[in-house]
Amino acid sequence: MKTEPDSGVRVSLVIPAYNEAELLPRLLDTVDIARRRFRHGADAVEVIVADNASSDATAEIAGHRGCEVVPVDERRIASARNGGARRATGPVLAFVDADMRIHPETFNGIEDALATGKVVAGATGVRLERMSLGIALTYALFMPLVWALRMDTGVVFCRRADFESVGGYDERRFFGEDVQLFVDLRRLGRPRGQRLVRLRSFKAMASCRKFDIHGDWHYFTDLFRLIPLMLHAPGATNRFAEKYWYGNQRPPDSQEVKK
Repeated sequence: MKTEPDSGVRVSLVIPAYNEAELLPRLLDTVDIARRRFRHGADAVEVIVADNASSDATAEIAGHRGCEVVPVDERRIASARNGGARRATGPVLAFVDADMRIHPETFNGIEDALATGKVVAGATGVRLERMSLGIALTYALFMPLVWALRMDTGVVFCRRADFESVGGYDERRFFGEDVQLFVDLRRLGRPRGQRLVRLRSFKAMASCRKFDIHGDWHYFTDLFRLIPLMLHAPGATNRFAEKYWYGNQRPPDSQEVKK
């Protein structure tokens, strides 16, 4: 029997975006499908694009597609995510990067997980849009940590009340803010008997543009140097970190989508 759509927003999807005119439309295509597949109807999911001082058509594209556009001037990923979350009206928050594509049953999967009462937060995990030896070995290297810690990427979700209780993403951090959020939420949920969860049946599709730009082996040569830096101090950064997360996000031969 078909479920009649409910009134009111149940999930707020926040998309931090900096100069994402090229890839944002393909993400929004998949979001539209997932909204239509949501058992409570498409209107039960609001989509918020946190425009992080873009100089391209990101904001115009998001607005044209019916998204709530929130300008965030502070060029920091944590600030963009928090800025979008502050505009949210739903009891559940979900976050996804603009270069991903989500599973059609994402919102149903999130609701079912939280409805158990045993989950404080989670993530869908990802599949990669291409594979190579370097990417495969990088993926294999990280998976034991993902399995052990239940911390993953993809579409990250939690209850808005819990997000606000832990203070959201740590805006002192230039990177690693997603890991810190999971640490904070896991600590919050432990006394309540709640855990982190991975929704492996609803994996998002992740872009490989970082590999396209920096090379398929760059995790082994560059990124591991940042782990001690992340652990050293919340506000720590260096030239590579600034270039990796806050510089040019497109491969050299990429063409920007025109308005």
